[in-house]
Amino acid sequence: MSGTLYGVGLGPGDPELMTLKAVRLISKARVIAYPALAGSDSFARSIAAEILPVNVEEIRVDIPMTPARAPAQRAYDAGAVRIADRLTGGQDVVFLCEGDPLFYGSFMYMNARLCGRFPVQTVPGVTSVTAGAAAVGQPLSARNEVLTIIPGPLDEAEMEARILGADAMVIMKVGRHLAKIRAVLDRLGLLGRAHYVERATLGTERVMPLTELSEPAPYFSMILLTKGDDPWLKTRL
Repeated sequence: MSGTLYGVGLGPGDPELMTLKAVRLISKARVIAYPALAGSDSFARSIAAEILPVNVEEIRVDIPMTPARAPAQRAYDAGAVRIADRLTGGQDVVFLCEGDPLFYGSFMYMNARLCGRFPVQTVPGVTSVTAGAAAVGQPLSARNEVLTIIPGPLDEAEMEARILGADAMVIMKVGRHLAKIRAVLDRLGLLGRAHYVERATLGTERVMPLTELSEPAPYFSMILLTKGDDPWLKTRL
C-alpha cells in the first residue's frame, strides 16, 4: 500500500488561520514537504513551525526565483522524485502550502506530477484574497457583481481589458509591476477606489488607499477595488 500525499493549505500567514484539519495532519505528520525560494527560509514552513512534530522528516523543495519556467519545473521534478520515494515506501507526506493549495499554490505542481500514481487529498486553506478583503473591511463583491482575479504580470492592454470587464477585482502579485498597475488604474479613473494590502494577517501587514503608497511593493501584496455602487452597502461601509 502506498502512502497518501496531502496538499495542506496554511492560510495567508497568521498561524491561527490554519484549519483544524490542517493542524491535525501537520501535528501528526512523519514526513512533510514544502517549497522555499532558493537560499531563503520557507514561508510555508514558518507558518506551521510551532506545530511540527519533533522528529518529522523534512523535504525542502528549493524553487529558483526567475521568470524562466524551466528551472522551477526542474526543481518540482526533483522534489516529486523524493516525495514519490516516501509514498512508494508507504509513508504519508504532508505538503505545506501557504494560502490555498489550488489557488496560485505551489502544491498544484506536485499534484500534477503525482496524482494518478498515488492517492492525493487536498485540504483547502484561507486565501490571501479573502484575508485582504478582511483587512480592508470591504466586500469583495455583492449581489450580482462579478469578481475577477488579475495577475500583476499581465501586459497593460490585457490588464486594462480585464479591468473594464469586471465589477470587482483583486490584482495579485503586485511587486515590481506596481507602476504599470497604477498607470492603468489612473488611466481608467479607478485609482481613487483602489485599496492596497501588503502581507495580509502578518505582523508587518500594511493597508492603505493605493493613492497613499509611495514605496515599492513586495511580492506578497495586492490591490482590491470595486466599481459597484450599491446604495445599501454604501451606507454601511
